[in-house]
Amino acid sequence: MARIVIVVGHALSGTYCEALAEAYKRGAESTGHEVTLFNTATMTFDPVLRGAYRTLQPLEPDLAAAHAAITAADHLVLIFPLWLGTLPAIFKGFLERVIQPEIFEAGKTGKFVTPWKGKSARVVITMGMPALAYRWYFGAHALKMLKHHILGFLGVAPIRSTLFGSIAVAAPERRARWLSDMEALGRAGQ
Repeated sequence: MARIVIVVGHALSGTYCEALAEAYKRGAESTGHEVTLFNTATMTFDPVLRGAYRTLQPLEPDLAAAHAAITAADHLVLIFPLWLGTLPAIFKGFLERVIQPEIFEAGKTGKFVTPWKGKSARVVITMGMPALAYRWYFGAHALKMLKHHILGFLGVAPIRSTLFGSIAVAAPERRARWLSDMEALGRAGQ
């Protein structure tokens, strides 16, 4: 069974992103996967990378726990809402801070490293616009950035994605179906 880390990258708790994470977790745990869930809305940390990868910024306890869990994980699930065409600032800050120890060490040695090689990931994005419009008209910028410039850069592969569009106007039945879909992905550990 896989060790799975789910990160909800949202500034608020009690959101649909959190419900998607809980559904995934429920499915994964039902088939024996070990799951750890982090929600940036309930974590205490400075989201600003103060040392700009030049000086090691100590990780606060919540970030240290996330870093340790991610380091030990086989699979990552990143769930966030699309805000201004990209990740919420709190989530971007979380990612910058949690990968900082690896990037800092690589900078000291001058060697390219892929510290998350061997891990797979699923990126789940909720948005107000139709998912098809985001993917084809807007070019899925945040998804591409995560896949190529963060996760791919760190060695994660494969990276799968799930987009939930028109969230604000989705009927309750559709939202329930999406939760069921996430639970099925959790059972499969994908």
